[in-house]
Amino acid sequence: MASKITRRDFLNGMAIGAGASLLMPGQVIAQASGSLVSKTLPGDYYPPTLTGMRGSHKGSYEVAHALAWNNQKPAHYEELDEHYDLVVVGAGQSGLAAAWYYRKKMGPTAKILLLDNHDDFGGHAKRNEFHQNGRMVLSLGGAQNIERMSGYSETAVGLLEDIGIDQKALDSIAINTPDNFALAGKISANNAMTIPSTEGHKTVSGNWMGYFHGGEGYKEAVKELPIPGIEQNKLIAFFGGERDFLDDLSLLEQYRYVKSVSYNQFLVERVGLAEETLPILGSFMSILNGPAGWNHTVLEALVSGCPGLKAMGWITNRLSDLAGAFVLGDAPVAYMLPDGNASVARLLVHKLIPNVAPTMKGLEDVAVAQFNYTALDLEKNTTRLRLNSTVVGVKEITSKYVQVDYIQKGKALRVSANHCVLACYNGLIPHLCPEMSKEQKEGLSYGVKAPFVYANVLLKNGRAFAGLGATLTQCPYDPFQWVSAAPTMTAGGYQPPQNPDQPMAVFMMASPTPADVKDMPARDLFRVGRHKIYATPFKAYEQEIRDQLQSMLGQHGFNHETDIAAITVNRIPHGYAYSYMGLDDPEWEEGQAPHEIGRAQFGRISIANSDSEAMPLMQAAFDAAWRAVEEQSA
Repeated sequence: MASKITRRDFLNGMAIGAGASLLMPGQVIAQASGSLVSKTLPGDYYPPTLTGMRGSHKGSYEVAHALAWNNQKPAHYEELDEHYDLVVVGAGQSGLAAAWYYRKKMGPTAKILLLDNHDDFGGHAKRNEFHQNGRMVLSLGGAQNIERMSGYSETAVGLLEDIGIDQKALDSIAINTPDNFALAGKISANNAMTIPSTEGHKTVSGNWMGYFHGGEGYKEAVKELPIPGIEQNKLIAFFGGERDFLDDLSLLEQYRYVKSVSYNQFLVERVGLAEETLPILGSFMSILNGPAGWNHTVLEALVSGCPGLKAMGWITNRLSDLAGAFVLGDAPVAYMLPDGNASVARLLVHKLIPNVAPTMKGLEDVAVAQFNYTALDLEKNTTRLRLNSTVVGVKEITSKYVQVDYIQKGKALRVSANHCVLACYNGLIPHLCPEMSKEQKEGLSYGVKAPFVYANVLLKNGRAFAGLGATLTQCPYDPFQWVSAAPTMTAGGYQPPQNPDQPMAVFMMASPTPADVKDMPARDLFRVGRHKIYATPFKAYEQEIRDQLQSMLGQHGFNHETDIAAITVNRIPHGYAYSYMGLDDPEWEEGQAPHEIGRAQFGRISIANSDSEAMPLMQAAFDAAWRAVEEQSA
């Protein structure tokens, strides 16, 4: 299991800090925004347009932290006169898919309730929506890509096709994505490298994803980097494959080496790079996976698309199928919508609750459709979605039904159901179901989700950004390691900025996982990154964003004090599902890996999330949802 390699698209788009308030005995923490149960949700309630701190926002995590840290939860609950066929805990992709699969199998009259602790649905697939000078500007606040249909199971393909995403639709999305938009997997697009210098940031434009693998012009590009000449020469030799850095090892020794030695150790000991140079090669991996090169084997790094394949002659011939066509010039296709996978969540919600957007046609206008959040939790709905509701207990009652306790806007409430699917993240489940066995709890608690921070910055115009000469640039020495234009495709009815004089959004990605720490398992590093996220206030993020953009764009006429119209920071402390790593995890026998033990059916309770598949991809969330529904409807 430890050496399992999963192919990921160009970017796929995403463990508790100090200072959070905890429940004192008898105290209930109030949740933010209106209550759907009390029918006081404001008519103008529309979370996608909120700015400031989003993602794990205030009001979404305090109750869960009190439960997980101190086992604090209310002693008494108001029992609502609500019984459902199925209650789903979590309205992310897996939770929404579970509701869809259940209704598909049990019929449209099945009564379903989805509960989510956030003020918006979609989980990591969040939508950031801005309005400036009469124009809508969209970006994504989390999960980004729809992978190729060939990577999906038959049941997952059926779900996508039912909400209007078939291969023809994906082909249309690809056609409507500009060739210069690198974030969406356009492999020939310019993607720059931005590095601090004595005179501010220097951006070297060009196709750096190609330069990493000896693409045309790589020598000239490396020579422009503001790093010592000796390091430039080493990078040139490495990118171009001027020698085989493992030629002193036998074939078997080489194989063992790439599976047991960290990528950074290889770069330092074999390639001879200074540790100060490593971020140039590692920011790609940090954004893609979470940890840097000290925690990836050489093989894992190569499969992720990191440079080095040409510098190991035998691997070029023998491992090209594992490394993927990405590094060999035939990039995997990444299909992206203007708000990322938030549109997938919107399509699912619309399929489950059509009245949320009565005039919406489907994929052709999902990006611009108006969603009425007050329609999510109406009594007349057979499927109801209840936001701002943190579940604190799920318990099977005498093998007949399930009791679900949650807190919403300071109220301790209880509903019941014939079945329950837990589509929240694994780490919380042992606290929701304390009756589970020790072995299952340990399995659920093993993996730690990789944390991320995605920020969107609304600029009054795009003139300064255009000066970079690329829609995406890597910033390996900055707080946000990737900076890109927000999605520019004309899909879902959306019209992106048409010229640099119009407002635009800058999408910034950061991995808070320490990249310079050696000999610490990735799971522990993720905890450090998670702590950093919760301990960093919005004001600090804002200052980092302003400083970084000013240094990058100032030479092109940018002034952060006048040119920034809004900032949204999406902090994702519990981000990508944990995938087993060759340096940290043992080889488990089939069926004995922690995620397999943890996802076992628990009576009338089943588990559906990407954690239960140990794979941070949307298709994993869908497959887990299908499995959970099959368990509960057998």
